[in-house]
Amino acid sequence: MNQKEFMQLVSPFKDKVFRLAKRLLVSTEEAEDATQEVLVKLWNKNENLDEYKSVEAVAMTMTKNYCLDQLKSKRASNLTIVHNNFTDREASLQQKVEDNDTWKWVEKIINDLPEQQKLIVQMRDIEEMEFEEIAKILEMNEQAVRTALSRARKMIREKMTNTHSYGIG
Repeated sequence: MNQKEFMQLVSPFKDKVFRLAKRLLVSTEEAEDATQEVLVKLWNKNENLDEYKSVEAVAMTMTKNYCLDQLKSKRASNLTIVHNNFTDREASLQQKVEDNDTWKWVEKIINDLPEQQKLIVQMRDIEEMEFEEIAKILEMNEQAVRTALSRARKMIREKMTNTHSYGIG
């Protein structure tokens, strides 16, 4: 496979790799480095890529493992979700302020989730990945992924309800 063919292969999911790395590593620079590292590793596996059912799943697994290794070796995790499309461009200023405030609460709640649940919420609700794909990447069975996602969503919902009901977090 030549470089052009390789880039055509990885182009559809390259941004997903970056977003997962950014989610885990927080720093844009570190996420860019991680993305580059994963793409180099994929390039080095160039001849063997045909053996994989989903090159995207392999890339996401490599990204997760690389980032978790980086976090273990450098520091405790402090994860931030970046979601640029949260507010409607036509919304009023008041609505934008409320949306931004709400998103900050959701982000804070997600950051307080156990590591595995954070990853699952990121992959399913933000990256919109399939359960089967998430299960492969996290080396879990699909039902365990569904259960963890359900528990994470329930925790987010309960904490958001409490925040809005009482006005405190």
